[in-house]
Amino acid sequence: MKFFKVIRAILKWPIRWIFRIKSTGAENVPEGGVILAANHTAMPDVVAISVSTKRQVRYMAKVEAIRVPVIGRLLRACGAYPVDRGGMDVKSLKYTMKLIDSGEVIGIFPQGTRRPGLDPRTTEVKAGVGFIAYRTGADVVPVFLDSKKMRTAPFRRNRVIFGKVIKNEELGFEKGGLAEYEAAAKIIFDRICALKYGEGEESE
Repeated sequence: MKFFKVIRAILKWPIRWIFRIKSTGAENVPEGGVILAANHTAMPDVVAISVSTKRQVRYMAKVEAIRVPVIGRLLRACGAYPVDRGGMDVKSLKYTMKLIDSGEVIGIFPQGTRRPGLDPRTTEVKAGVGFIAYRTGADVVPVFLDSKKMRTAPFRRNRVIFGKVIKNEELGFEKGGLAEYEAAAKIIFDRICALKYGEGEESE
């Protein structure tokens, strides 16, 4: 945590300048355990979100990256933790829920992978964010990453838009199960997309 604060203090403004980041709504990120759910356009999405909120955001990182000696150590120091994306990584899911229960901020990309250049409303959404919200009872802050050609990149305008908190009770959970997780994930992602496109607008 201390290492992250030092690195963030040093790099925050250079990163915001290089990526021309403009953020709005960061005050919507509450105290306590919460999920930040965002569309995913490129690797720098993680950096853009992290320098746009005062709280440290924890992310799952591919286990292959964590195993790289120098990069892996830096990722861990900044709060990343490994996940095996080749299958159902129960250990990482349990650790994610533990972090939320202990009051930390978890960053999740409901699309599951980067979708550069695509209208996010046309992409598939995974049920994982719904599962984690159900198991932890956590609220969700929707975040939209907006940039030219829908790909966060340096030396172009990049916007990070934090929406109003989605209360857990708004997600329609009753008994759990895949159908409820998928429905909750859709609610969350619709709120994410509405930050740019508005409620109920059709994709072009």
